[in-house]
Amino acid sequence: MSAVIDSLAWVLVRDRALLGVRTRGKDKFYLPGGKREQGESDVAGLCREIREELGVELDPLSFSLFAVLDEPADGYADGRQVHMTAYTARFRGELSPGGEIAEFAWLSAADAHRCPAAGRRVLNLLAQAGLID
Repeated sequence: MSAVIDSLAWVLVRDRALLGVRTRGKDKFYLPGGKREQGESDVAGLCREIREELGVELDPLSFSLFAVLDEPADGYADGRQVHMTAYTARFRGELSPGGEIAEFAWLSAADAHRCPAAGRRVLNLLAQAGLID
């Protein structure tokens, strides 16, 4: 059994589209977020990741659990899984790609092929709920 990648993700829907980010050197769009550091809570870890990736501050008091997903991890040939805990949260500031982020995009259900398995699941859940096109 391969190691599980424990990740945190931010689900932001605006104008019926989901925010996705593309890391430099990759062609797929991921949900913003990443792995927590040792001893970090979900809120602290996701706030830190989003600050690093997109330059905005999440409101810790506005966090709401969106979904917990277990899907095949992207880019691993050994079959490892990603355990993703996804939250919605309000934010302050202007979205701006930082650090390792090449670009961000607003994705619709039709963009599922541009995302790894966990992102496709989130797009599907949002489409079923009528929140994205």
